[in-house]
Amino acid sequence: MDSFGAKGTLKVADSEYEIFRLAAVEGAEKLPYSLKVLLENLLRTEDGANITAEHVKALAAWDPEAEPNTEIQFTPARVIMQDFTGVPCVVDLATMREAVKDLGGDPKRVNPLAPAELVIDHSVQIDSFGNPNAIERNMEIEYQRNGERYQFLRWGQTAFDDFKVVPPGMGIVHQVNIERLARTIMTREVDGVLRAYPDTCVGTDSHTTMVNGLGVLGWGVGGIEAEAAMLGQPVSMLIPRVVGFKLTGEIPAGATATDVVLTITEMLRKHGVVGKFVEFYGEGVGKVPLANRATIGNMSPEFGSTAAIFPIDDITLDYLRLTGRSEEQVALVEAYTKEQGLWHDPSKEPVFSEYLELDLSTVVPSIAGPKRPQDRIELSDSKAQFRKDLHNYVDAPVTAEEAGSFPASDAPETNIGDEQPEGQEPIKRVSAAAGAEGRESKPVEVTMEDGREFDLDHGAVSIASITSCTNTSNPSVMLAAAVLARNAVEKGLASKPWVKTSIAPGSKVVTDYYEKSGLIEYLEKIGFYVVGYGCATCIGNSGPLEPEISQAIQDNDLSVTAVLSGNRNFEGRINPDVKMNYLASPPLVIAYALAGTMDFDFEKDALGTDAEGNEVFLKDIWPDPAEVQRIIDSSIDTKMFDDSYSTVFEGDERWKSLPTPEGDTFAWDSESTYVRKPPYFEGMTAQPEPVKDIEGARVLALLGDSVTTDHISPAGSFKSDSPAGQYLIANGVDRKDFNSYGSRRGNHEVMIRGTFANIRLRNQLLDGVEGGFTRDFTQEGGPQSTIYDASVNYEKAGTPLVVLAGKEYGSGSSRDWAAKGTALLGVRAVIAESYERIHRSNLIGMGVLPLQYPQGESAATLGLDGTETFSIAGVTELNEGTTPKTVKVTATKDNGSTVEFDAILRIDTPGEADYYRNGGILQYVLRSLAAK
Repeated sequence: MDSFGAKGTLKVADSEYEIFRLAAVEGAEKLPYSLKVLLENLLRTEDGANITAEHVKALAAWDPEAEPNTEIQFTPARVIMQDFTGVPCVVDLATMREAVKDLGGDPKRVNPLAPAELVIDHSVQIDSFGNPNAIERNMEIEYQRNGERYQFLRWGQTAFDDFKVVPPGMGIVHQVNIERLARTIMTREVDGVLRAYPDTCVGTDSHTTMVNGLGVLGWGVGGIEAEAAMLGQPVSMLIPRVVGFKLTGEIPAGATATDVVLTITEMLRKHGVVGKFVEFYGEGVGKVPLANRATIGNMSPEFGSTAAIFPIDDITLDYLRLTGRSEEQVALVEAYTKEQGLWHDPSKEPVFSEYLELDLSTVVPSIAGPKRPQDRIELSDSKAQFRKDLHNYVDAPVTAEEAGSFPASDAPETNIGDEQPEGQEPIKRVSAAAGAEGRESKPVEVTMEDGREFDLDHGAVSIASITSCTNTSNPSVMLAAAVLARNAVEKGLASKPWVKTSIAPGSKVVTDYYEKSGLIEYLEKIGFYVVGYGCATCIGNSGPLEPEISQAIQDNDLSVTAVLSGNRNFEGRINPDVKMNYLASPPLVIAYALAGTMDFDFEKDALGTDAEGNEVFLKDIWPDPAEVQRIIDSSIDTKMFDDSYSTVFEGDERWKSLPTPEGDTFAWDSESTYVRKPPYFEGMTAQPEPVKDIEGARVLALLGDSVTTDHISPAGSFKSDSPAGQYLIANGVDRKDFNSYGSRRGNHEVMIRGTFANIRLRNQLLDGVEGGFTRDFTQEGGPQSTIYDASVNYEKAGTPLVVLAGKEYGSGSSRDWAAKGTALLGVRAVIAESYERIHRSNLIGMGVLPLQYPQGESAATLGLDGTETFSIAGVTELNEGTTPKTVKVTATKDNGSTVEFDAILRIDTPGEADYYRNGGILQYVLRSLAAK
């Protein structure tokens, strides 16, 4: 439909494109950039049913002051996935093909209707490090661990239309996205006509927002929503508030893009932007290089915003040219955005809902930690702040669940050893306890097999890793790290012998410019060898520490630290031996490897001495920004991008030689412990059963504030005595072959057993117990049990389950298994004080009811301790086609007394109500496909 007469033609050089002109809609010109992109989306997809003229008018008449209350249906142009979250998507698509067939439909109807691309980047682990063979060895181990999954993904690439896979070793999904996959302006043939429209995307990773730096509107969704988007379902959303973030000034010489992003993260988290769009504008935007824009966009989930977008301008076009996009494409991007009022004009100040401003010249070097990305610390205060924070960690013992949670066979095979820069004596007895007066200290003597000797203490930097999508996409910080390494080597400095050092670039282009600049040799001299092209340390794939170091930490309960150039540093995420985790720029990662301890003041403490015996401070080796820029200009060119990406979907010999199954439906292997057919559609009927109220429910977990999807979703490695470990052993898998939860996301049996099993989860049904445990009220007295085992007993007893939680429940990465696992454990409802956007949506997508306590109330204020039996009444109103604002919750205590309250029903849109009525989003889509 074209109610507004917006359809027209745009001529660019010798080509003509069909476009939908925003100027046809009154009020469009006043909208912020991001809402103009949404408006075009509605104009183009108007069908009179899901997307109507009224929706278009409502968006054009957007009131910046209003609270979001108008639902629209956003149809992303494409979907992007990484392999941890992408495997279950493909598993579900394969299962849906069979289910459609069972319901009398054509299995080939289950195909991505929007282009879908999957980048395998989450599976490489740093087993080998500090040596020239590290990258090859890590990739060999990666294929050994993940061959079964990779075969399945190769089947998907051949079986499904419009689905492409980027094999392992090419780069990190978000960097591959901005450097090659993102179109900025899409073109597609529709009814014989070439149509142009803004590139938009959703991704199965929360840092999909990195592409916002390129002017592409997109954000992370759960795998559940991504599957629906691939199958043509629009994403249901409320027209958001838009926060205008004005940038002025320029970054000063001592600061980096990472410092800017940590500053912005702190500001926006403090301001409160959950569920909002953030849009950058102002004169300072033109001073922000594209790579810095991508770094800022990447951290959107850390502020809590849905998106954090930069408009398109000359900087965008320059980047498109640099990364090898064709001149025709660049010309289209410029012509289209200028025609549609999407080109950035710094002289105009759009109207926003809220305003913030940052003068970039005020940014100072910073780190963030020890457990949240928004907890920014000025570098000059880092030592003092570490000493304050250390009190919270020295009395937190390493649990049995943590100790030795990496398989013994995964111990590092090689390390830095005694190799030092020329002219310097091998390090012998050194200490991470030097100058430890005035704080907790427990120096422990460690002797390594290769002869290294040192004292390890609280605060020792055990991991220093340049890793993650956030910064490894950015030449300014990557080359700054390399220059700092060169300067350090020339001064005779070396990484401390207890530090596990690594570089995991976002793409092969990084290695190309490191080699062309001649700086890679200096990084290697201080132990920073390339270990793989993947997320690595930032997602918990740091690999184990060396055995002697790990043992010393566990035996003495040392609170050691990790420093990484990533975006996430939640508790228990980086490495099971490491309690305190800090985010820092790549050059500061190297500086901390040189210092060897977080108990270090870079202004006052010397990093070492040079050949003449002079003390060397960080300021003496800090890179000159002008030199870094000269190296960027002379070392990076378009040919690098063309060479790296010319075979992006082909893979190496390992990939090409994988045996690939064939056929429209997948031949499930009953012996597989990696890929299993999930039970979502078993017994499903063509019409949904009526929704029922919940009676006699028990509490599976009583949780506090800021429980993240990392706490809920299975992640990292696991032990033999865990439910997941017991399942694998029962299925003939040796301990050394367990791999990680992430690698087994295609097996629901493993994932259910790991849901709520995070080593740092604190279930308040138990006193002083951490990990995946609860009380099992099917047994007399409610004894302690694993959450999985208790859930099995509840299911046998026919008892539904609820979870009680605090504020910001489900914050963090968009993890579909946080919702899938919750549903498969038998949880029918979650009652929380507040939710993070994606997880609330995913719970509905899996048929779990998200409820919210009345304003100002909580489990504590209502006197709930989790031993009660719950009933939830009023849900059946959904059967009448309406969504109640509240439902009545009654909690009955053992003595028969009751607590009653009206919980807010957080089904926010009619589309979400449809999903819940169908038992979940996949069931809804499946019934739609079968009906056709």
